[in-house]
Amino acid sequence: MPMLRGFLVLVLFFLFGEALRLVFLIPVSGGVLGMILMTFTLMLRGRVSNALASASQGLISVLVLLIMPGVVGVFFMASQFSGQWLAVAAALLVGTFLSVLSTLLLMQGLVRLSARGRAND
Repeated sequence: MPMLRGFLVLVLFFLFGEALRLVFLIPVSGGVLGMILMTFTLMLRGRVSNALASASQGLISVLVLLIMPGVVGVFFMASQFSGQWLAVAAALLVGTFLSVLSTLLLMQGLVRLSARGRAND
């Protein structure tokens, strides 16, 4: 039952993100907006409920299956990218680099913050 409650929370944030995207015509996926809203909500609460953690853990184990439809879609649309491979490759490389860099900086900041917290205790 807790996992079902966690999935309900995830779906509600997804739907809320979709609603924001449609109402304000934001050119970002509703799922991404929902994750941003959930992140801010969890930051304000300061903890993650057991139900949400349980549902999230279940999804992480099948993460590849969640990414696969987009990959398959690109495979079947490859002919439409015939003149744009350089732009697509550049976007993938730059996007990957920025993603890894932002993760690195975030982790460094969190480790530094954690070390300060331990020093103050």
